[in-house]
Amino acid sequence: MKKSNAVHVVTTESLPGFKVKEVKGLVWATTVRSKFVGKDVLASLRIVMGGEVHEYTEMINEAKRYVIERLVQNAKTLGANAILGTRISTTAQVVPGAAEITAYGTAVVVEKVRK
Repeated sequence: MKKSNAVHVVTTESLPGFKVKEVKGLVWATTVRSKFVGKDVLASLRIVMGGEVHEYTEMINEAKRYVIERLVQNAKTLGANAILGTRISTTAQVVPGAAEITAYGTAVVVEKVRK
């Protein structure tokens, strides 16, 4: 059987088709991101005109991907191959133009259920 380095990341409390063998504990990851001044100026103009602020949408989506990658690395450090109950929170603003994104969940070792 080929061993995978993949870590399942789910928002549910269980993973269908798998059983939890061991709970490793809480894992979390945080990042604070901002855009450079040029994009911040464009975003400010969009705010005045109304509509979606693409520069900040891009920043938040990029930050969420990054924080999930960190979360997975933290789970791997504990020897886990899944994270259950994953949650992501975003602050509106830490400082002007910057946002904090935090992800957390329960790191576990799961094994596929044999039928």
